[in-house]
Order: sequence, then structure tokens, then C-alpha cells
Amino acid sequence: MNPVIVLVRPQLGENIGKAARAMLNFGLTEMRLVAPRDGWPNPSAGPAASGADLVLEKAQVFDSVADAVADCTQVFATTVRKRGVSKPVVTPEQAARDIRAADERSAILFGPERSGLETDDVALARTIVTVPINPEFGSLNLAQAVILVAYEWSKGAQLASPPTTDLDPPAPQEELDGMIGQLDAMLDESGYYFPPDRVPATRRTLRTLLTKPGWSSQELRTLRGVLSALDGKKLHRGR
Repeated sequence: MNPVIVLVRPQLGENIGKAARAMLNFGLTEMRLVAPRDGWPNPSAGPAASGADLVLEKAQVFDSVADAVADCTQVFATTVRKRGVSKPVVTPEQAARDIRAADERSAILFGPERSGLETDDVALARTIVTVPINPEFGSLNLAQAVILVAYEWSKGAQLASPPTTDLDPPAPQEELDGMIGQLDAMLDESGYYFPPDRVPATRRTLRTLLTKPGWSSQELRTLRGVLSALDGKKLHRGR
């Protein structure tokens, strides 16, 4: 089962919307809200969700954390520190593995923006989820915290990868040599190669530069067209 994302006493509608956007990006759709400060629905959530309306429309509201996780057998609390509660501590990656290995419903708790989860909230969880973070600045916003956990979940969720674009095959060596020869002739005529004793080294440097990318035939035709246009402009000025 996909885990349930539980936002505990969220403060801003915009952050609820951004959390919904983060969830849907990684295939999570079930959001539960515990006592949202500004009530629900919140008109500020929709624009911030950027199209993740499905998550917002399905969101359920509860009065307490206990009610929100009553049907869940695995409850994870995301927090930077243990807050005096002695529980197993895992990374988001390990939490995702544990959730996938279980057949029962799981919930992941995220605290309010300003203070995070309270000790009583964490006490309801069985496991704490945390990430290595700068001890001098352990401040993640709500959507950032959700996206860290959701991303780790998505690794094993077999989500479809973005479509790829086929690249044109590299051009034959003959075409590449033709383009380099055209450029070399133009540079020689313009007096670029100077002093004479540096000409071989300069030519090698240019060839190395131009043979690094895997130029396609279309790219070479385009570049040769540019060179021809520049050469034609030079001839026109000389008349």
C-alpha cells in the first residue's frame, strides 16, 4: 500500500498545496490533515498545488493525530531530533523499504511549519524518520520534508520514467573531416594561423576540440552553412 501522508496542524494553505504537489510527483495521493490552523478547504492551497488537485480533493481532516492514524499499523514520525522519545530511528530510504515490505497501511507524520512535531505526536509513532542535516541549520520547510520521504518511496514504486528523445546518430568521419577542412581553409585565408611554428599545434587543438562531441549530420550541415555564410559575406565585402 502507498503510505498516507499526515500533516499535523499545518499552518499555511500554500504549504499544504506544495506538499500535495510533492506527493503527486512521486505517486502518493492520500493526504490527511490534523487540525489545520486556517480550516479546510483552504483557497490558498489550490494555486500552490500546481495541478495536484486530486490530492487536495481527497484530503481528509481529523481532530487529532490518534484519529488520523487509527487504521494504520505502521506510523513514522519525521523529526530532526528525538525530542526525548526513545524509538527506533531510520532514514527515509529505510522507512520506504519497511513500508513496502508490510501489507498493512502505513502513515508518515509531518509537523507544523514553525515548530515541527510535538513530543506527544512523536509518542504515537513507532519509528522516527530523520535525515543527516547541518546541525547549525536544521530547517526544512514542509514541502521539502515531504518530497524527501516521497522520493525515497518512489524508488521502489515502479513509476514511469519521463519519455526520452532519441538522438541523431553521429555523423560519418568523412562529413566531420569535410567540416574541419572547410574551417581550416577559411582560417588559413584569414591569417589566423600565426606564428608559422605554432600552426601544427593549433590545428591539432582545433581538431581535438571539434571531434570531442558526437556531431550529427544535421549539426555538421548547420555549422557548415554558418561557415559558408560567413565566407560569402567576406567575399561580398571584397567586391
